[in-house]
Amino acid sequence: MLKVNRDDERPIWQQLLDQAIHNITTGKWPPGELLLPSRELAQLIGVSRSTIQSVYEELFSRGYTVTSRRGGTRVSEWMYKPGSADEVPAQGPVPPELPILNSAIGHLHSWFGNKEQDRDEIDFSPHEPYLDEHFLKNWRQSFLQASTDTNLDNWAYGDAYGFLPLREQIQRYLSLERGIHVEVDQILLTSGAQHSLDLIAQALLHEGATVSVEDPGFPAAWMAMKFRRMEVAPVPVDEHGLCIDHIHPESKLVFVTPSHQCATGVIMSEPRRQQLLHLAAEKRFWIVEDDYDSEFRYRGDPLPTLFSQQQQGTLYLMSFSKMIAPGIRLSAIVGPKQAVRQLAQVHELTYRHLPFMEQLTLTHFIKQGHFMRHMRRVRNVYRRRHAAMTKALSATGLSEHFTISGAETGLHMLLEAEPSFDEVAVTNLALEKGIRIYPLSHYCLESKRKGWVLGFAKVDEATIEEGISRLAEILLNK
Repeated sequence: MLKVNRDDERPIWQQLLDQAIHNITTGKWPPGELLLPSRELAQLIGVSRSTIQSVYEELFSRGYTVTSRRGGTRVSEWMYKPGSADEVPAQGPVPPELPILNSAIGHLHSWFGNKEQDRDEIDFSPHEPYLDEHFLKNWRQSFLQASTDTNLDNWAYGDAYGFLPLREQIQRYLSLERGIHVEVDQILLTSGAQHSLDLIAQALLHEGATVSVEDPGFPAAWMAMKFRRMEVAPVPVDEHGLCIDHIHPESKLVFVTPSHQCATGVIMSEPRRQQLLHLAAEKRFWIVEDDYDSEFRYRGDPLPTLFSQQQQGTLYLMSFSKMIAPGIRLSAIVGPKQAVRQLAQVHELTYRHLPFMEQLTLTHFIKQGHFMRHMRRVRNVYRRRHAAMTKALSATGLSEHFTISGAETGLHMLLEAEPSFDEVAVTNLALEKGIRIYPLSHYCLESKRKGWVLGFAKVDEATIEEGISRLAEILLNK
C-alpha cells in the first residue's frame, strides 16, 4: 500500500510516484499485476482522485505500466530484469587510448609553465597581457550596457559567422589600423587561435595533409593539426624568419608568425615574405598568418601583413586574447570569401555559433572607444616595460653573453644560449629562486636551439630589474 508522509517536503504525487516505481522495479508489483482503480486507491490513501490519476499517467508515460479500457492499468510485462550481480559489468565503456591527445596536453601544460605545481615571485610569462582595474571597470560598464540593450530576438540561434555588428567593428579596425580592407563576409569569429586552427584543419584540409610550421614556433598550431591527423613538417627559423627553402614540397598549408615570430621574436624579412607569397601562389597552398601581437611595436608603425599583400590563399588570424585579455575568448579568421564560407559551414555544423553576450559586450567595448583607449594605455605600459627589460639585459651583461632577439615588437624577447647549454637545469634553478622563465625547447619540434622566452607584459619595471638581476646571477655563474 502506498503511504503519504505529511512531513515530507516533496509533493504528495511525487511521494506516491516514487513508491510505485520502487515497488515495480524491485518486483513487489510483478509484471502483469493489476493496479487498483484510481478512485478506489484515492479513497484508501486519503488523497484526491486527480493525485492518483497524475501518478498513473506518469507511470504510463515512463513505460512502467500499460492501460486498456477493459483490462485497467497493469505493470508492464516487458520490464527489464537484471541478471545476477556477477553478470552486471563493474564499470561502463572505457575511453579509447588517444596518445596524440595525452602528449599534446602534457606539452601544452609544460609550455604554459605548469603553474599549478609551483609558486613563483616573478613570472616572465610570454602568454598573458597586462590588465588593470581600469580595464575591468570599462568592461563591466560595457557588459551592463549590453545587457540593457538585449531583446528576445538576440537569444535565438545566431549567425555562424559571428555577431554582425562586431564583425563590422573588426572590419573598421583592420582597415584603419592594419591596412586590411575586407568585406564583413570575409570575417569569421572564433573563440581563440586554437579554435581557428581546428576549424581550418576541418574545413580546408584533408586528413593526412602535410602542414608546415615554424620550428621553433607556436606549439598549439602543430598540436591542433596533429590531433586532426595532419602530417606536420617542421621548418627552421633563422634571423630573417621562416626558411622558405625548407618548406615541405607537398605542403597544403604553412603556418607563420611573420610580424613577431612566436618564440624567437624575429621579423620575417621582406625578401622572405615575397618568396613565401610567390611559392604559395605557385604551389597553391594556404598561408595562415597569425598576427598575435604586432600592434605592440616600439619603433615605427606595425608592419604590413602578408594578407594585405595577397588575400587569395592567405588566412589572417587576429585575437583579442593578447590585445585585451585571455578571458575574452573571441578572435577572428579573415580570408577569401569562399574559404570563410566553408569555415562558417563547419562552424555551424560543429559549434553552431559563439555565445552572444561576449560578442555584444565586446561590440559595446569597441564602439564606446574603450578598446582604442585601452590599446593606447597598454602600449605606453609595454613601452616602459620593454625599455626596462632591454636595459636590465644590458646592465647585467646578459646581452654580451647570450643572443637577444625579438626586441623590436611584441610582448616577449628571446634570450638564446648555445645548443650545449643546460637549459633545463637553469630553468629549475631559476624557479627555486622564485623566477619563472620559459624554455625555448618547449617551442621546438625538431630544433635543438636553447634559451628562454621572456615575457614582460605582466611584470612591472622594478620587478623586471630584480628578476633579470637574479637570472644573471644564475646564468653568468654557471
